[in-house]
Amino acid sequence: MFESPCKSIDVLNAWSESQEELRETQPVSPRGTRKRVKAKKKKRKQQQQNEKRSVSAPQLCTDDADKGRTEKKHRPDEPIVRGIFQIGKKSHDVVLTETRVTWTPIQPETPTADRDVKKQEEYVELKDVFAVKVKRRRSAGQQTGGTLLGITLFQCKKKGVKLKEHAIHLSNLSADHCEIWFKSLKEILSGFKYRPKSLKVFVNPISHKKEAYQLYLDEVAPLFKLADIEADVTSKSHASALVVCVGGDGSVAEVAHGLLLRAQMDAGRDTDSIFTPVQAALPLGIIPAGSTDVVACSVHGIRRAVTAALHIIMGHHQPVDVCSFSSMGRLLRFGFSAMFGFGGRTLALAERHRWMPPSQRREFALIKTLANLKPEDCELSFITSRGAEDQTKCEDGSWQTRQGLYLNISIMAIPCLCSMAPRGLAPTTRLNNGSMALIAVGNTSRSEFIKHLKRYSSTNNQFGFSFIETHTVKAVKLRPRSQGSWADDISEENEECESKMVPMISSEGTYPWNIDGDLLEVPSELLIRVHPQLLTLFGADMEEAEEAPVKCSCI
Repeated sequence: MFESPCKSIDVLNAWSESQEELRETQPVSPRGTRKRVKAKKKKRKQQQQNEKRSVSAPQLCTDDADKGRTEKKHRPDEPIVRGIFQIGKKSHDVVLTETRVTWTPIQPETPTADRDVKKQEEYVELKDVFAVKVKRRRSAGQQTGGTLLGITLFQCKKKGVKLKEHAIHLSNLSADHCEIWFKSLKEILSGFKYRPKSLKVFVNPISHKKEAYQLYLDEVAPLFKLADIEADVTSKSHASALVVCVGGDGSVAEVAHGLLLRAQMDAGRDTDSIFTPVQAALPLGIIPAGSTDVVACSVHGIRRAVTAALHIIMGHHQPVDVCSFSSMGRLLRFGFSAMFGFGGRTLALAERHRWMPPSQRREFALIKTLANLKPEDCELSFITSRGAEDQTKCEDGSWQTRQGLYLNISIMAIPCLCSMAPRGLAPTTRLNNGSMALIAVGNTSRSEFIKHLKRYSSTNNQFGFSFIETHTVKAVKLRPRSQGSWADDISEENEECESKMVPMISSEGTYPWNIDGDLLEVPSELLIRVHPQLLTLFGADMEEAEEAPVKCSCI
């Protein structure tokens, strides 16, 4: 079991106050193996004596070790402490500096020794290490004490876009030696200021087939505990604390909206007018537990809880652009993406069939909406990224306007990666390039529209059709021109369902929008603006990981 400090502020006291340990259980040997056991004990005793003679007095590479590194700054390559540890089956000369731990196998001198040593030298960057623990061996049933085995470093390793933990065991039986190394490593690791020390974990109880909380307990909580992060699990979002959201796109959008709305209130912004919002004060962590998780996939490159947790633990901050959605001069919400037409109507129909299992109602809504496919008559206006920098200047003549029939209109501030669209629903935009992707699908036949949808999951260009136009924009205004309500189109569905199973989600004269997977009814024109780097998420810039395959295991 691993030993870690018990919430001690003073790193120098962490060793003596340790309570959690990595335990290797020592089984009770049967009588028939007494001779082997005695031989092993004798050999182990000799090894302990040899280790004590060789490393009981480790080399501290400082003038005064008691002063600590808070008073004396070391050069990045200057050794802090040096000693001998067994790594694997060989003894190594191990050196700690401010930036890395380096180990070299101890070998007899040969004419080519210098060249061989350089080839065999290995190291780990401390910026990639998130925990150090003391390792002990205990007998079955033993709760405390035990034989000291050494210390273990936990590294965050990257393979493509995937992150995983990796343990590096440094074996040494000297308590004094391990204590000095433990304290030195803890002091350095505590200096990474972007790594969180405590979190509010918001869990959506109905996400991930109602298994979001179990997902958190199984895959995320052990990593937070290993990294000595205090995690308080709640079912309510907190805008005043560092928040981690365990849920799907709707949950993430809800928490992000809360964080940003709180920031506007604190800054005295009037949300009932067209205003320039301020950035959220705190970053947001995302643990994917939904059906598509396009926000998590876009910021992590993969739909995997362990990768998401390690981004949070390591303090990887990624600024992200956010959209504001306003109608009649009033802010409705903040979000990342929106769909009108086919995307909005499909979601609206799925919401009316909440009594169905999630996957079944999504498939039903998709097929039903395709069967009743019809265009929306609307007026579409936009400002390109080369237009006015200030989207509040709506009368400066920089708006471009289109009027016509559209099957679907998408506005997205992030790429929206997922398994159904590995390259993204909006592959032309990035996380923080200060613009949105506008994708307008004009009126066409059902077969051509289905071809367009199928291309999202292939390597072909999904926008390579004459009825599709794309733009990189700063602002969008969309005003429906049809007089009928979308509720009229699905009135027949109401008659097929029991009234207690049909939620009240529609009202006459409103139009359905799909905002980050949530249904939003808008009675009139909707103004959508992009706000550069308004929110910080725990994650990475996916432009740096584009060569790695994006494998989102979405439903």
